Amino acid sequence: MSSIICMADAHRRLADPRGWREVVASRLLQLGGRLIRWAWHLAPAPRQAMAEPLLEFSALGAGASEHGALYVNGQLVGTLAGVRRL
Repeated sequence: MSSIICMADAHRRLADPRGWREVVASRLLQLGGRLIRWAWHLAPAPRQAMAEPLLEFSALGAGASEHGALYVNGQLVGTLAGVRRL
């Protein structure tokens, strides 16, 4: 006759609501830590700061609503109403 092995502690821990929640919380925290480490490996390296910002001006529009656009490092930072050239 074969013997029956009872795992009372495991069943009791899973039957207790706090027990399975602790197990799930522990697994999620472990997974979260791994995801954070993975994200740091995938994150782009910080770019070196440019020594001097690149300023650009472009005249926009035609007619009475002419104005200029001011760009810093290729990003629009503002418009200058009534200005066609610098």
